[in-house]
Amino acid sequence: MRAGLTQFRPVKEDCLCLAAGAALPFAFAPYGFSSLGILCPAILFWVWMRSPGARASWRGWLFGVGMFGVGVSWVVHSFQYNHIPLFMAVSLTALFVAFLALFPALLGFLVVRFRAPRDTWQLLVLLPVGWVLAEWARGTLFTGFSWLQIGYSQVDTPLAGWAPLGGVYAMNWALALTSGVIVWFMASSKIRWWKSVALLLALWGGGALMGTIAWSLPTGVSLRVALVQGNIAQDVKWRPEYKDSTLNLYRSLTAENWDADLVIWPETALPGVYEEMGKFLDGLGKEARANHTDLLLGIPSVQAFPRRLFNSVVSIGTNRAVYHKRHLVPFGEYLPLKPIFQPLVDFFGLPVSNFNRGSEHVNTLEVSGQLVGVSICYEATFGADIIKALPGATLLVNVSNDAWFGDSKAPHQHLEMARLRARETGRYLLRATNTGVSAIIDFTGRVTERSQQFETEVVEGVVMPMHGATPYVRYGNIPILVTLLGLLAVYMALARSANENRRAERSKESGHG
Repeated sequence: MRAGLTQFRPVKEDCLCLAAGAALPFAFAPYGFSSLGILCPAILFWVWMRSPGARASWRGWLFGVGMFGVGVSWVVHSFQYNHIPLFMAVSLTALFVAFLALFPALLGFLVVRFRAPRDTWQLLVLLPVGWVLAEWARGTLFTGFSWLQIGYSQVDTPLAGWAPLGGVYAMNWALALTSGVIVWFMASSKIRWWKSVALLLALWGGGALMGTIAWSLPTGVSLRVALVQGNIAQDVKWRPEYKDSTLNLYRSLTAENWDADLVIWPETALPGVYEEMGKFLDGLGKEARANHTDLLLGIPSVQAFPRRLFNSVVSIGTNRAVYHKRHLVPFGEYLPLKPIFQPLVDFFGLPVSNFNRGSEHVNTLEVSGQLVGVSICYEATFGADIIKALPGATLLVNVSNDAWFGDSKAPHQHLEMARLRARETGRYLLRATNTGVSAIIDFTGRVTERSQQFETEVVEGVVMPMHGATPYVRYGNIPILVTLLGLLAVYMALARSANENRRAERSKESGHG
């Protein structure tokens, strides 16, 4: 009987890792159970400390399957809007989830492979550092996928105070270290409780203290803004018979808000390309200038020679200028590694857009007397992309078409990430989306005005352009990555020395015997 229970325990721990991973997405918007961002990694850390090599990797993969299977299940909606059959959409999503789960699986393997004699080193150094480096790798390799990095779940907690210093990766580290401290405390509470409390106070109290620092200051002017949410369903957005009604809708909603200094339309708000809508845009620009208003709108654009397609934002009014999206969505906006994937795309008949990357040298537009850092949809999930416009930009604008996500968790998760971009940079961020959630976010990451989803409405408010630079704006991710790699190097040296001493002692004892 005892042998049977012993054999059953590993399976229970496997299931525990899967369940912990599946629970973690509830730490993020729209649920907001932020404590799960601490508890779920702590459970995985505890199990890893008890796991042999192969089992640790398997349990990391199970955790990832649960985490991404629940957290990014909305990818199915995106595939279906591309007219991909449900069975194929589910299969492609499952493959995507299985791939993402490889990152915690690899971390589990490495944790056991480089295990040190002392649990303290693993729980306070190796596991938190490894967790953040794994998230950095996931957010960087193959153009990156930064969704569900655990720091985003803490945008409303004291840990958000670390964002202006080291971005989301500093928050990831503080959160993973919190999980490690909790497991360390649970392992031997009588000895370590005061050390655990001191570490937690340093992490959370330090974050609260950093959150009181004014990293940026108002320029002294204010702007009235209006974010136009047209709520055009994705399945009719590009149909020719709806073109005139879409144009009339946006024009009429804008006409009601010509008293604003800046009006913003969402990503690809116009159902056509920039070069073919000259007459409409010229008339719109004339109205904007007559009302002393500037307008930013999303529209695809085409370069004739050589022919290239861009996902763009155009400024209409005082100045006519264009920003082209630089960080494209692989398989959604372009096809990576064409020699490998093109035959598969052709065989299955999968629709893939053919957008080109914009220039790295154009990252701001001048509107309403301000330099504005513009990003399109997916770009708002990468802090390193946003800070390229700073410290020059006094205001951030993100336009998006979250209709691709349907009525899922993704639009709320997307808004949560945009909120952290505002906190990292000390800038107001204006987010205009097609179907919601459109929002005005202040320089602390707080949403001051927002729309409802799937409603046609205009979000109005007053914003303050800001100047100054947070440490994250000045140095980006480099300081936090250098710090983590330095800690990892120290850990590896200590672990190697300790293991060598241990082997020497065993050899000595064996020889003596």
